[in-house]
Amino acid sequence: MLRLFFDRRLFYSLVLAAVAFSGQMAFGQGLSALQIRKVGQRIWQNECAGKIEGLTSWNKGEDFASLGIGHFIWYPRGGKGPFEESFPPLVSYLQKRDVVLPSWLINAQACPWSTRQAFEADAHSERQVQLRKILAATVREQTEFIMARLNHAVPQLISAGGKQVRHSYEALSQTPEGMFAMIDYINFKGDGMNARERYKGEGWGLAQVLADMRGTDTAAFAEAAKRVLARRVQNSPPARGEQRWLPGWSNRCDGYKRPL
Repeated sequence: MLRLFFDRRLFYSLVLAAVAFSGQMAFGQGLSALQIRKVGQRIWQNECAGKIEGLTSWNKGEDFASLGIGHFIWYPRGGKGPFEESFPPLVSYLQKRDVVLPSWLINAQACPWSTRQAFEADAHSERQVQLRKILAATVREQTEFIMARLNHAVPQLISAGGKQVRHSYEALSQTPEGMFAMIDYINFKGDGMNARERYKGEGWGLAQVLADMRGTDTAAFAEAAKRVLARRVQNSPPARGEQRWLPGWSNRCDGYKRPL
């Protein structure tokens, strides 16, 4: 059983430490600047259909906003769920990269919209328009933030998952397509180390996918990801209606088989 590693404050500090130590090109694990740009565009396409308006959204049936190319989670005040909140550390990362941010965003203690209805009613407000402009202008920084998340998670994934996870990671990291698959998936469904992100005791993150691979290429990764996500849906509370998302999730996984 993969053990709990994540503490939110520790995640923030590790990501920012990785930024300070590694420099902006280290996250790509050998990816060129062009490939990093392609990774960002693919993530944006996967999460937001590549549309500006998709950079600020709040999905039906969820209790948090999903922002940026990676649909980073931001809970309203008092909100608490099983999914890792990733937008606040992104804001901290952008500040470290000297991106000019409005004071309301820097000082926000929680998502300022308390419900999906309030969020959608405010879609054309100055704050959301401003937020979309910032997110559209920082695709590179958001991509590097996601890469940093993978970099800091790898030692713990290998330590917890053993030889199979190490073998899968090392094989995938040899190609740009393999790196993209892992970068996109860890943003998509997390690293799998958070004990709160479980249904019936089973996770659905990158750790679980690497452990379930029956081969060493991106096709094997894609098929393992589909099995893990199908298991998540099977284990999920019926009230969440997650079956409706599975076809789209499977299509996204099949995209890992394509050249970058």
